Amino acid sequence: MGSSDSLALKGLLGALALCASQLSAKQDCAIDRVLVKGDFGEARFTIEVADEPAERSQGLMDRETMPRSAGMLFVYEAPQPANFWMRNTLIPLDMIFADRGGRVRHIHQNAIPHDETPIHGGTDIYAVLEINGGLSKKYGFQVGDALQHPAFFEGPPVIPCKE
Repeated sequence: MGSSDSLALKGLLGALALCASQLSAKQDCAIDRVLVKGDFGEARFTIEVADEPAERSQGLMDRETMPRSAGMLFVYEAPQPANFWMRNTLIPLDMIFADRGGRVRHIHQNAIPHDETPIHGGTDIYAVLEINGGLSKKYGFQVGDALQHPAFFEGPPVIPCKE
């Protein structure tokens, strides 16, 4: 391989690395994904967003299963008190309550299917991530961890989306 071939190969590899980094940055803040980051490391979930009253009201009710790395992100118009229950919810869920910047303020583990006992998540809650029951403990999520998602853009976000 001649020196011009070597330079061309290095240029091609550099261009591929740049494309990969740009793709990664775009993937970091997709509307259908959320990143949870803390002392435990990182966990990513493919999510549905419930940001309309009817969507939030329906939530994950009547679903018999949910893939392990899936969830639902409930997003409110403004921070508010957040209370959930499990009426018509068939699977145990963990609920991660976050403020406007994506900082985790409360975690409720293993909410019991069909239980109508109110689950209070806090008074200044902007979003709630629901994932399969037991995962927040398994991963080691803690109050103070952060969520990354485009919904937190005005927070200001604890973990900003890359441009």
